[in-house]
Amino acid sequence: MSAATATHPDGLPTPRRYWSVAAIWLAILMAVLEGAIANVALPTIGHQLHAGPAESIWVVNAYQLAVTVSLLPLAALGDIVGYRRVYLAGLALFTLASAGCAMAHTLHELTIARVAQGIGGAGIMAINGALVRFTFPARLLGRGIGLNAMIVSLSAALGPSVAAAILGVASWPWLFAVNVPIGVLTILIGWRSLPLTPRAERRFDWISGVLNALTFGLLIYGAESTSRNGGGTGVYALAGGLVAGVLLIRRELTMKAPLVPLDLMRIPVFRLSVLTSILSFAAQMLAFVALPFFFQGTLHRSVVETGLLMTPWPLAVAVSAPIAGRLADRFHVGLLGQGAWPCSPSAWPCLP
Repeated sequence: MSAATATHPDGLPTPRRYWSVAAIWLAILMAVLEGAIANVALPTIGHQLHAGPAESIWVVNAYQLAVTVSLLPLAALGDIVGYRRVYLAGLALFTLASAGCAMAHTLHELTIARVAQGIGGAGIMAINGALVRFTFPARLLGRGIGLNAMIVSLSAALGPSVAAAILGVASWPWLFAVNVPIGVLTILIGWRSLPLTPRAERRFDWISGVLNALTFGLLIYGAESTSRNGGGTGVYALAGGLVAGVLLIRRELTMKAPLVPLDLMRIPVFRLSVLTSILSFAAQMLAFVALPFFFQGTLHRSVVETGLLMTPWPLAVAVSAPIAGRLADRFHVGLLGQGAWPCSPSAWPCLP
C-alpha cells in the first residue's frame, strides 16, 4: 500500500504528517487570503473595470456566495467519496479559477471566475477540519486545531498587506495569478501526503444539495438586491429562499444522515456555539467589506495604509489561536470556550 493510500487510525506518522499539514495549510491560506485580498482591492478593481461600489462588491459577494451554497454539499460529498478527493478537486478548481480571474477583462468575466473560485474554496474549507483530525493524533488534536486556526487568522491578517504590496508594484490581476504556482505545488504535495479517510455507505442526496443551494443563494442574493434596489427581484428571491428553506428543513428532519444536521441544534451548547460563530463571523465580514471603502474613500488613505490598518484585528486572533489550542489539550474545552453561559450560575461548570 503506497504512502498516498495508507490509512492510519490515529493520525499520520512523521514525516508524512508534516507534508500533509503543509498541503492543508497552504490550501486554506490561499482560500482565506483570496477573500481578504479582494476586499482591499475592491476600489482599485472597480475603478479599472469602470464599475461603481454597488457593482464591484460582487467581486466579493460572488466568492462568498459560492462558498456558502457549496460548503455543506461538499462536506457531505467528502463523507461519501473521501475527504482527500474533495480537497484536491477543490484545490484544482480554485487554482484554475484563479487563472481565470487573472485573465478577466470585464467585471462580468471576473465575477463568473470568482464563482468558480468560491466553489473550489468551499471544497478546501469544508474538508479542512476533517483532514486536520485525520492528520494529527488524538493527543495533539487540540494543538493541531489551534495551529490551523492560527493559519486561517494569519491569512486574513496578511491579506490586506499582501494586497497592498502587490498593488504597489503590479496590476490587480496579479492578486489572483499568484495562486497558480502555489496551487500547483500544493496539489503535488497533497497528492502524496494527505490521509485516506473512511467513507460512508450511502449515496449523495442531490435533492437536499439543490435545496441547500437555493436556500442560501436566494436568501443572500435577495437580501443584497433588496437593500440595493429596495424591492422587486430581491423580494421574490427572498420569498423563493424561504420556501426552499422550509422544504429543506422538512426533508432533513426525516433523513437518517441529513445534509444539514438540524437535530444537533437541539443540544443547547451546540446551538449556542453555532449561533455565536455565525454572528461573530457575519460581523467580521461586514466590517472587512466596508472598511476599505471607508479608509480610502472617506479618510483618503492609500492602498498600503488601508492594508496596514486592517491587519491588527485578524493578527490578534492568530496570536491567541495556538495558545487556545494548547490549553484545549490540557483543560476542559467548556471552561475555555463558553463556560457556564448555557446553564444556570449554580451549575457552573456545566458543559459535559
